[in-house]
Amino acid sequence: MFMKVFLFLLIASFAIAGCSIVQTVSGDIEQPTYQVIRTNDNIQIRFYDPMIIAQVTVQGPRDQAISRGFRLLADFIFGNNTQSTDIAMTAPVQQQQQQGQKIAMTAPVQQSKQGNEWQVSFVMPKAYNMASIPKPVDNRVELITVAEQYYAVIEFSGRSSADNLARHQTLLDTYMQEHNLIAKGEVKYAFYNPPWTPPFVRRNEIMYPISVIN
Repeated sequence: MFMKVFLFLLIASFAIAGCSIVQTVSGDIEQPTYQVIRTNDNIQIRFYDPMIIAQVTVQGPRDQAISRGFRLLADFIFGNNTQSTDIAMTAPVQQQQQQGQKIAMTAPVQQSKQGNEWQVSFVMPKAYNMASIPKPVDNRVELITVAEQYYAVIEFSGRSSADNLARHQTLLDTYMQEHNLIAKGEVKYAFYNPPWTPPFVRRNEIMYPISVIN
């Protein structure tokens, strides 16, 4: 019951306020699996296991894009999907545009920029593979397999404002230059908390995919 109430309030807060983003304070929310290879204050080198993500591509300013992208992804995981025969019939089902399988909420929500567009994504629960996961009804939602990958990550609190992101991205850029780490792709922003979380306890991350380290 708590999770249903939380998810309803979370969606409502995005729809009304267009806020930045998302994870419950509950400890049962699944997160991507990774190993910490190196730590320096609030910066880590992590190795992430392979994962499946649900991703949408949206245009507009960053804060508006992540709000629209989140709503599309939430629609998918809350039931607007086809139901694979590999999923147990006893699992929760929610009626939206059609009957579909409710997919467990995960954290964080990630955002990255590609040209003039933003990509917003959820990591799918590890219980699924590409054969068993329900498929999106909305063709704007893509399911993508992401290979295992090293990342340079800086973790910080506060609001997901442009100034806060820019300041910590500069710190991560400096660390990578000092340690000869080369980014293999675009920077990602990761947000873990619902909008009503006090800024000083929020968890935000900025991530760069990097080459294999020694």
